[in-house]
Amino acid sequence: MPHRTLSARIRRKVNGYRAKASRLWRSMSPDDAQPDDAWAARFLTEAEAHVYRSMDPRDRDHACRVARHLLREHPGAQSELLAAALLHDCGKSLRPYALWERVAVGLIPNRLTRLLPPLGALGIRAHHPELGARLLAHAGARPRVARLVARHHHPGGDPEAELLHLYDDQE
Repeated sequence: MPHRTLSARIRRKVNGYRAKASRLWRSMSPDDAQPDDAWAARFLTEAEAHVYRSMDPRDRDHACRVARHLLREHPGAQSELLAAALLHDCGKSLRPYALWERVAVGLIPNRLTRLLPPLGALGIRAHHPELGARLLAHAGARPRVARLVARHHHPGGDPEAELLHLYDDQE
């Protein structure tokens, strides 16, 4: 691997861990979350907005940061990509998290949690992309939004899913 590519990958990983620590700190209190729900609603269909409103305020706050960061760097982003940015963690809303569970799932690498069945906090965290996509499809969301949500941790060469993954990692 060329030095430049390796150093860029290391930098991205360090920034991702820094963002994860910041996100974990912000997740301690739902009262500190400040999602801009009115702004977010501009990018969502009614069915998608219903799912968005069911999310924990901390997850909505994170989602707004992801969408704003994406929009700042890609002002011509498609509305479906912005909706997916706002809904990418909706699968986590299927089960409320106790504070200690939020901390635990934030500390355990996603690769390890993927080995668990989709039960309990760790299992939900591991499978939230697929669970969120199913939730969105059932609610009547746009199919492309559901597909992007399903792929936001494993983009599989989809350029928009790659962007979603990148900004989710950074925020």
